[in-house]
Amino acid sequence: MRPITAPRRAGAVLAALALCLAAPALTACGADADTTPPHAPAGLTAQAGSATSVHVMWEAAAPADGVTGYQVFQNGRIVREVPAEKTMVDITGLTPRTAYSFTVRARDAAGNHSPAGAAAQVTTPTAKADDRQPPSAPPTTAGRPEGPRAVRLNWTPATDDTGVTAYDVYQGGVRIHTAGAGESATTLTGLQPGTAYSFTVRARDGSDNTSPDGPAVAVTTPDDPAQGPGTAPGAFTASASPGTVDLTWTAPDTGRETSEYQLYVNDRPVTVIQFGAGAVPKGRASYRLTTTEPAGTAWTLKLRARLPDGNWGAFSEDRHVTLPG
Repeated sequence: MRPITAPRRAGAVLAALALCLAAPALTACGADADTTPPHAPAGLTAQAGSATSVHVMWEAAAPADGVTGYQVFQNGRIVREVPAEKTMVDITGLTPRTAYSFTVRARDAAGNHSPAGAAAQVTTPTAKADDRQPPSAPPTTAGRPEGPRAVRLNWTPATDDTGVTAYDVYQGGVRIHTAGAGESATTLTGLQPGTAYSFTVRARDGSDNTSPDGPAVAVTTPDDPAQGPGTAPGAFTASASPGTVDLTWTAPDTGRETSEYQLYVNDRPVTVIQFGAGAVPKGRASYRLTTTEPAGTAWTLKLRARLPDGNWGAFSEDRHVTLPG
């Protein structure tokens, strides 16, 4: 390859500068650099999960802010950085019976940082020596939708020999919220309209011993009239046989035939199911997933459809299968 000489590089720079001067409407020349910081994160809470850990949560930024990540500060010192899709984090290695203050700042793609949101104060409880006994599972769980994007969850308190310090809410096997020891209800926000969810609650004590899951509760959020028809695939089923898992569902009403779906296994995307031209199913769709996983492997499956605007729709109901031998 012929090397580019210094005079040619200088000429290219001059040509680019001339283009900027001749066409001031072009923003790529740097005249309109983004210097506006995102808004400060709101709704910050800090809950002691044990004598040495605190669970910090906050509300997601508005899409218009273009946030790409968050910085978490403990007593004014940065301790964690997380991507934009995460709005909670566990801070560990803390000292028992100690007061802490946490704040969070948002960061956008241009490197602008928001002011810190309101601080959340928390005090870790006293450590219990040689406590290896987990709490009992919360005996009952109930839930109801509170609009298209929120669910109110209630549970019966658990018991523990040294005292429960927190309750963890799980959705699809992933912890999504932590409530205090004296709480028996919480509101979960940021959910999808017209979507079926399954929640469980676990109790935790000061030594980080965790109970089994309490009873699962299924809640379906109502459709959002402003969004139009529900976007989740309907009547989703999953059945396992040796070496295969068969899936069926009803395509959502998105205004045109749906030819692309994203499949999640244990809350991780594993494949995109695509139906070619002329092969897009009408009504019920089906797909066979082959597997070499050992017998007894437990899977939780769900899928969502690609919408006409290119975005992914709401998730289907979770389905649980155990692979046979």
